[in-house]
Amino acid sequence: MKPVILFDGVCNYCNFMVNFAIRHDKKGRLQFAPLQSDTGKALLQQYQLPPDTDSVVFIDQGKVMLHSDAALGIARYLDWPAKILYGFIIIPRFIRNPFYKWIAKNRYRFFGKKETCMIPTPDVKSRFLD
Repeated sequence: MKPVILFDGVCNYCNFMVNFAIRHDKKGRLQFAPLQSDTGKALLQQYQLPPDTDSVVFIDQGKVMLHSDAALGIARYLDWPAKILYGFIIIPRFIRNPFYKWIAKNRYRFFGKKETCMIPTPDVKSRFLD
């Protein structure tokens, strides 16, 4: 199974980040599913995560990553120069995660929210699981 990114499908910021990942993953190694989708819900259940999980979730080789670990795990798969974002791994998790969680908590206020999940364009639709 390819690495999977579960994201908040109605969050403008999350959708921007998914589009960023798509643009910088030319090899098409990453797959995507909104947390709100049937596939997203099934994966949350499969990996024993709460159904109300409110973070990007990155599943890679059976390992689940949340918060800043997920974002950095995703960055490892991106093409150069976006891959350089993985360099933030040198910042300790106890510093990274509070910053990540603060942005996540305020994402609707800062970036807005959609009424429905994003609909992928035909050229990337095959990379979406749901």
